[in-house]
Amino acid sequence: MTDQPEPTQAPEVTGYARIQGYLKTLDSSPGVYRMLDSESRVLYVGKARNLRARVSNYSRPGHSGRIERMIAATASMMFLTTRTETEALLLEQNLIKQLKPKYNVLLRDDKSFPNILVAKDHSFPQIKKHRGAKKEKGTYFGPFASAGAVNRTLNQLQKAFLLRNCSDSMFSGRTRACLLHQIKRCSGPCVGLITAEAYAESVHDAERFLSGRSTKIQEELAVQMQEASEAMEFERAAGLRDRIRALTQVQTTQGINPRGVTEADVIGLHMDSGQACVQVFFIRANQNWGNQDFYPRVGPDVSAAEVMEAFLGQFYDNKEPPRQLILSDGIENSDLMEQALAEKAERKVEILVPQRGEKAELISGAVRNARESLARRMSESATQAKLLRGVAEAFQLEGPPQRIEVYDNSHIQGTNAVGGMIVAGPDGFMKNAYRKFNIRGDDLTPGDDFGMMKEVLNRRFTRLQKEDPDRDKGLWPDLLLIDGGAGQVSAVAEIMAAHGVQDIAMIGVAKGVDRDHGKEEFHRLGERAFALQRNDPVLYFVQRLRDEAHRFAIGTHRAKRAKAIGATPLDEVPGVGATRKRALLAHFGSAKAVSRANLVDLKAVDGISDALAETIYDFFHDKG
Repeated sequence: MTDQPEPTQAPEVTGYARIQGYLKTLDSSPGVYRMLDSESRVLYVGKARNLRARVSNYSRPGHSGRIERMIAATASMMFLTTRTETEALLLEQNLIKQLKPKYNVLLRDDKSFPNILVAKDHSFPQIKKHRGAKKEKGTYFGPFASAGAVNRTLNQLQKAFLLRNCSDSMFSGRTRACLLHQIKRCSGPCVGLITAEAYAESVHDAERFLSGRSTKIQEELAVQMQEASEAMEFERAAGLRDRIRALTQVQTTQGINPRGVTEADVIGLHMDSGQACVQVFFIRANQNWGNQDFYPRVGPDVSAAEVMEAFLGQFYDNKEPPRQLILSDGIENSDLMEQALAEKAERKVEILVPQRGEKAELISGAVRNARESLARRMSESATQAKLLRGVAEAFQLEGPPQRIEVYDNSHIQGTNAVGGMIVAGPDGFMKNAYRKFNIRGDDLTPGDDFGMMKEVLNRRFTRLQKEDPDRDKGLWPDLLLIDGGAGQVSAVAEIMAAHGVQDIAMIGVAKGVDRDHGKEEFHRLGERAFALQRNDPVLYFVQRLRDEAHRFAIGTHRAKRAKAIGATPLDEVPGVGATRKRALLAHFGSAKAVSRANLVDLKAVDGISDALAETIYDFFHDKG
């Protein structure tokens, strides 16, 4: 009997040969394709007017280095046909945001933007900042580039129009005017210091101002001021003067206010050394409502047109586009993008690449801002990279960490306990990766910091093992910074070992002598404590990380404590949401009065059905 050689498995076909195999089954339909590697990870998502023609293009050499690498790694493809190319474009951008493929241009910081809301569910409308879905009844103005831009505008609008910003429950519970009325920021509608008609006129003026008719309003106020002065009503004239100044201040802080652009997003792109910055200016009602910069993930051989098209598709995936998009760089499928955005907005959307005039000047300013922002970021990234190399050297790591996680707890004698996790990497603090943990352990001794840390780490790594079991999504840390000494490091190591995780470096940061900055001691598992020189940049960097974790944990704790203070028993009643809660508080004045009300009185409240009134009555009756 002779030995037979073991059968060998045929090597997996990848690259051009694999892609060519799909051509036999594809037709000329529009659709979306996905290119996957040998482990079924998505490498690239693309759209096509003609799937067969696009895939055929990938089956032949002659591409850029990035595309050649992508083709070489392709082991399989997936296809989804659509009715139109517009549908393919929308689906492509959805899949890119969901799957985050390696070779696509990816918008990494895609957040919602705040608006100003003039709420219309009350006889005396409230003006306030709003972020998220536009579900409340009222008029929305925005988007604004940041919460700071909204707050500054609201501050001046309160001075100019004296509109309330208090909640409905606070409004209904007032017996005398609040401080805002005393400092001339509110007209005092809560205590009848202004009629509903006069207040409605102020609301109308505020809406006109936010709609771009600011000059007309200022002219009207100037006439009223002159009339008051001539009638020797000097106090009223002074109030009108202050209102005019407040409106002027809003316009001053807005910077450039274009006359020929009513509603547009001005989008400037600058690329350098394989990195990109996109600067967006929000122009609404001929007013500049701020700007924001974005840093999409790109490669060294990606064109400006490709970056711009990917940015537009992903940025407006969850936002309503304005009537005009003014771009610094044209895109290949501008007509297709216009059609897709118009379908989303249910009105016409125009894409422009101006070469001269006011719009070109706006683009020039956006590109200049993008260039300067990218230069600052690249400088900061170089410094950050140097610091991470220093961390690797100081703590004897295999290489510079790409993700550092720092944990901290915050509580007051064990109450409202929370845990906070902050994350840092090559681009600095990764705030979209921060996490907060409400400590739920009922068996914990109040103030047991280690018990809290144990709960936080258990929940963190249990979730990590579910979300990223193969550690290929960049969610796993390279380094954990622990607030404490050798005992804490040893205890954390046991927790990690229980999860089967023993290859992540852990460093304990203890306060050291006199618990003073600069005298920190560092602890590694099973080794003696050591310190860094007081002027070592790595020491300052670790201090910054620890301080940021402390700030985040304390902020989370304060928010939780404030929410607990503002909570009422009504929050626990089934079927009582925010609107019905407001109605009950407005009718009875307090949650305590609601709890003491009889069934007949509860049924008399607007919006409270007989069945819900019985539920509320039974809830408080059962509680005794």
